[in-house]
Amino acid sequence: MPVIQSEIDSHGEAFAQNRDAMLAAIASFRDVEQKVLDKAAEAKPKFIKRGQLLPRERINLLLDSGAPFLELASLAGYKLHDDKDGTQAGGGLIAGIGYVAGVRCLVIANNSAIKGGTISPTGLKKSLRLQQIAVENKLPVITLAESGGANLNYAADIFVEGARGFANQARMSAMGLPQITVVHGSSTAGGAYQPGLSDYVVVVRGKAKLFLAGPPLLKAATGEVATDEELGGAEMHAQVAGTAEYLAENDADGVRLAREITGLLPWNAQLPTRPAKTYSEPLYPAEELLGIVPADAKKPYDVREIIARIADGSAFLDFKNEFDSQTVCGHLAIEGQPCGFIGNNGPITPRGAAKAAQFIQLCEQSNTPILFFHNTTGFMVGTESEQNGVIKHGSKLIQAVANCTVPKLTIVVGGSYGAGNYAMCGRGLDPRFIFAWPNSKTAVMGGAQAGKVLRIVTEDKHRKAGNPADPKMLDMLEMATAQKLDSQSTALYGTANLWDDGLIDPRDTRKLLGFLLDICAEASVRPLKSNSFGVARL
Repeated sequence: MPVIQSEIDSHGEAFAQNRDAMLAAIASFRDVEQKVLDKAAEAKPKFIKRGQLLPRERINLLLDSGAPFLELASLAGYKLHDDKDGTQAGGGLIAGIGYVAGVRCLVIANNSAIKGGTISPTGLKKSLRLQQIAVENKLPVITLAESGGANLNYAADIFVEGARGFANQARMSAMGLPQITVVHGSSTAGGAYQPGLSDYVVVVRGKAKLFLAGPPLLKAATGEVATDEELGGAEMHAQVAGTAEYLAENDADGVRLAREITGLLPWNAQLPTRPAKTYSEPLYPAEELLGIVPADAKKPYDVREIIARIADGSAFLDFKNEFDSQTVCGHLAIEGQPCGFIGNNGPITPRGAAKAAQFIQLCEQSNTPILFFHNTTGFMVGTESEQNGVIKHGSKLIQAVANCTVPKLTIVVGGSYGAGNYAMCGRGLDPRFIFAWPNSKTAVMGGAQAGKVLRIVTEDKHRKAGNPADPKMLDMLEMATAQKLDSQSTALYGTANLWDDGLIDPRDTRKLLGFLLDICAEASVRPLKSNSFGVARL
């Protein structure tokens, strides 16, 4: 396979400027992550006094030491709803994919160190996305539960759609995906059904509380007076109601039981033997990924420079480059796993759309996963493009992206604008996973363009009415529109709204893709023992 010869001057001024801008973007989102950790750490004295571990301490005990762990949507909800300063980012949940007793699992913990682990509308959206990931990738789910339930300030935004999470749990059990829940503290009202719908439930003595109505509500509704323990204590659920299968003495013991349950499932034994892969590392260091994408979005670059730093041996077989050079398609491998690749060296032209649609169909035919690397202003516009059928060919491309069934992994490395976001398998086209570099921007169009469009439309409207628009008003309208769109196109804004599954350091791109491709490959060969209704406690 041809090997890419890099033309980047890693010692040049432009590279240094790009690198500095990227490092600043990385520092920006890492600072937010640290603020969330610091906020949770403030609760440690309270947890120690109660004889409990912090949620992240529980996760650390659960996961296999030294094994990889990919945190998901860590900044979901950033500065949304009640999160005024960004310290509550995460939607009340800590989640990711890691290994427990040698089994790759989806791990979820209520972040009860911040606002009692209450769930915001973004937290609900995140939990539904996590369930989608578990289903698509056939991952067992382990939940470390302790939550005050829905944030009542947003109850109307959560209540109806919240039922979808319970329906998903029931269907996951019927699929044959094991769900293990350790209840470390309060799990009340609708939240009580989360462990109830799990296949295995561990409760912590003296700490776990599961009830549909707590003592205050019970007294108000019926006049009955009862204690927490009588209504929903750990011993009651383990010894009387039968909701729980295992009774733990403390948080650490509950985590131990979850690990033992996971380890006793013949999960890995059911997999067919997968051949060992051998591969070469890229010829160029990942460190150089920091300086490739220009800090100035108007400056062009060759996406093959990224490929050279993520592909095995920096090898890449271009597909129909002479037919269209702005949409880059071709074959490469990541850690020995063959992939198709689609990236951008400019707008998507009619020929580029036709080329990419054909390439996707070929990947579907050969069962080859596809990597989408976004850096596009969208589809080419103008008379020539329209007459050459950009709508027709663009529609074919979106059809191909939407209907292909092979794993689609998306990385937003620069701009992702307009329908180019759709054609390159943005969130709405359901990629198996989607991550973004911290310099990336996602929007219907650039802020400056939007401002000018609205100015022109408003000016024309006033002219037709015979009332010329005030130039100062038009200036303010243009500026306000541009500022609004620019503020809503940043990587932090996108990840806060779950337009991606998380922000990543560009240097981790190859390692991330190798991990994700292995998850997809394992899911494709994993048999599941399904049943009609899921496992119920009778």
